Amino acid sequence: MIMTNKKWAVKRITVNLATQEAEKLEKYCQQTGRPATDVIRELIRSLPVSDDSKDASK
Repeated sequence: MIMTNKKWAVKRITVNLATQEAEKLEKYCQQTGRPATDVIRELIRSLPVSDDSKDASK
C-alpha cells in the first residue's frame, strides 16, 4: 500500500547547482536549521509573477 501525504507537492524536480551554490545553500540551511526543500520553496514563492497572459508566451 502506498501512503500519500497531501502536504507534499505533486511534482518533483532536479536542480543542478554549481559547487559554490550548493555550498551556500548547505551553509544557509545549517545556520537556520531549515531543510533545503523549505528554503527553495520559499524562494520560489517569493518570485514575482505577472498575471498577464501575454507574459506566458515570452
